[in-house]
Amino acid sequence: QEQLVESGGGSVQAGGSLKLSCAVSGIRVSNCVMGWYRQAPGKERELVASINAVGNTMYKESVKGRFTISQDNAKKSLYLQMNDLETEDTAVYYCAADCFENRYLGQGTQVTVSA
Repeated sequence: QEQLVESGGGSVQAGGSLKLSCAVSGIRVSNCVMGWYRQAPGKERELVASINAVGNTMYKESVKGRFTISQDNAKKSLYLQMNDLETEDTAVYYCAADCFENRYLGQGTQVTVSA
């Protein structure tokens, strides 16, 4: 059974850092583009960062230089290092796997950044 489980969310002050982790099971990640989405209250879910099987990365413009996505295929884990957090980064963050015609999404982890 495909499963993505996020951890590492929490509350920090602006300028702080958090590292999100995602444990992946039941998915052949080599066939997928892995990513992190987020959804703030009243807003649509948006792609924050993604990484493909050969390590190419993509970032939402507003997080470039602050967030880093990485993966450990041996451990079947995905990470999002978030530095210099801003209040606008407050959202529920979701781990995602886009595998051909299927998208798998975790349950989400809350990140709250206070001024």
